[in-house]
Amino acid sequence: MEPREFFESLESRVDPSKAAGMNASYKFVIDGAGTWNVDVDDGKVAVTENGGEADTTISASAETFTKIANGEQNPTAAYMSGKLKVSGDLGQAMKLQKLF
Repeated sequence: MEPREFFESLESRVDPSKAAGMNASYKFVIDGAGTWNVDVDDGKVAVTENGGEADTTISASAETFTKIANGEQNPTAAYMSGKLKVSGDLGQAMKLQKLF
């Protein structure tokens, strides 16, 4: 799944029960693909392209992000190797793994 396809279908793929109680905003900066904001509000997920500021910013190349989205790359391993960068609330970034 390519980054654009991932974000365009994200709202319909998230299990609301897994996002219940979560309130956070994420900015994904995907080199070569675009920028998307994902806002999680107690079970509801909203995605906007080229959104504003967020609690947590996650940056990666399109290649790395695609591998993570397809389950071919562990996000923690990508972070530890520098292929995935996180700024802001790292704890909120860790919670993303349970949503997708």
